[in-house]
Amino acid sequence: MSAFIINGGRRISGSVKVQGSKNSVLPILAATYLVGGKSVIHNCPKLSDTNSTVKILQALGCVVTRKGNTIIVDSTDAGGYEIPESLMREMRSSVIFLGAIIGRMKKAVISAPGGCEIGLRPIDLHLYAVKRLGVKVDEEFGRLNCSVPVRLKGKKITFSFPSVGATENAILTAVTATGSTTIVNAAREPEIIDLCDYLNKCGADISGAGESIITINGKETLIACEHSVIADRIASATYLLAGAVTGGDVSLENADPIHLNAIIPLLEEAGCNVNIRCKTVRLKAPQRPLRIDKIVTQPYPGFPTDAQAPFTTLAAVAKGTSVIVENIFESRFKHVPELLRMGAKIKTEGRVAVVDGVERLYGADVVSPDLRGGAALVLAGLCAMGQTTVRNTLYIDRGYDDIENTLCSLNADIKRKVI
Repeated sequence: MSAFIINGGRRISGSVKVQGSKNSVLPILAATYLVGGKSVIHNCPKLSDTNSTVKILQALGCVVTRKGNTIIVDSTDAGGYEIPESLMREMRSSVIFLGAIIGRMKKAVISAPGGCEIGLRPIDLHLYAVKRLGVKVDEEFGRLNCSVPVRLKGKKITFSFPSVGATENAILTAVTATGSTTIVNAAREPEIIDLCDYLNKCGADISGAGESIITINGKETLIACEHSVIADRIASATYLLAGAVTGGDVSLENADPIHLNAIIPLLEEAGCNVNIRCKTVRLKAPQRPLRIDKIVTQPYPGFPTDAQAPFTTLAAVAKGTSVIVENIFESRFKHVPELLRMGAKIKTEGRVAVVDGVERLYGADVVSPDLRGGAALVLAGLCAMGQTTVRNTLYIDRGYDDIENTLCSLNADIKRKVI
């Protein structure tokens, strides 16, 4: 098991190129199985979740090669329809293969997915969507046996909640179905747009991506293409916060400022000066951030739940009291007890956290509870007095490409150590 050893108190400054989006690359790689042929996907971050996705593609019969940040998937002769349970357990996003496999093979066998334990994330909306399109689902001993008795046929799908994963599975299932499919209350995240852009390049007919209603006119065949994954907006927020909590000066290259519209105003409320020029975002932070009155997580275009934990660290060292309301997942304050070990003053009740900012945090031995909670602890270590050990780096590796060397390039003192 590895840990990050962080000597805090250094001002984070410099420029960093933002990695490709974790939440885009996974469904796009899954979609390469549906499309067939040889797809070339650029700007793929080197993450453990990306590696798990590649393993699933290989288990399905694809030939996958990686050259730097480019992944080439040749699914021409692939014919698998069952994902081994061991691979399903590696990450939550493995469920996105459901729509891709059904769309290509008209049958699929999967088990319950794994991933970070941040609260209930049932796949009932995923199953509702595929059933609407003509899929029969039988559950037996924790495995889902999916089949298409007649054919996939376009329908109206109305979600009770704009689930990102369910929207992606609906798209992947519908893109080769007969007729037209309308998704109502669809997720609007940039990652949905990126997936649809890739599929449209392959010959799909999808309109409305990024809006609450998406229309898909099914196509019998798709043709593989070349595509570049968008920048990761949560990694972008994390590195901006690294500057914000240390009184630093950080520039992001290859970022998409539009995707940060819900984040930048809160950084400005914290007293940071944020300057945007094309795809460059520069943050200059005050010596100590100001409090943020209220942070409320919402589906996109609202404030992202994935940024909640890192922003908790900002609130923990700010001048004054901040209130954080978590509306998406009920167990997403697991990083709070670890921040308390570092001297933070945070009270939680249900989905609400009240954070009384302290002048400084202190280094401690802490354990990453999940992906974004781990990022929050790394940020805390950067601004803490003394040395911090952040254990369970396997969670952080799920979403951040070489985070320790990226932060070192920004003047951090952080190293990975096997302990």
